Amino acid sequence: QVQLVESGGGLAQAGGSLRLSCAVSGRTVSSYGMGWFRQPPGKEREFVAGINWNGGRGYYRDSVKGRFTFSRDNAKNTIDLQMNSPKPEDTAVYYCAVQRRPYRSYSSDAYEYDYWGQGTQVTVSS
Repeated sequence: QVQLVESGGGLAQAGGSLRLSCAVSGRTVSSYGMGWFRQPPGKEREFVAGINWNGGRGYYRDSVKGRFTFSRDNAKNTIDLQMNSPKPEDTAVYYCAVQRRPYRSYSSDAYEYDYWGQGTQVTVSS
């Protein structure tokens, strides 16, 4: 059974930092593209960051480029999202997700992901 468990959400000051983690079981992160999505209050879920199955650099939505960093630890089978200089508009429930098929490039399309974490609330105060 595939499970994703997020941790690290909470309250952050604008300009501070926050780190989200996602522990994956049932799939090997080194074989799958992974993603972070978020759902701001009253809005649709949106892509935040992704990584190809074979690692390398992360891919980001424009509004978080240069502030957020996606990383993967194959030994621990985890992924992280380092959020530096967060802004109030980054306030959302954040989800990690794993793609439904292995050995694929990252995707910003939620349909390409079939297992999701439970979500972790991030609130950024000004």
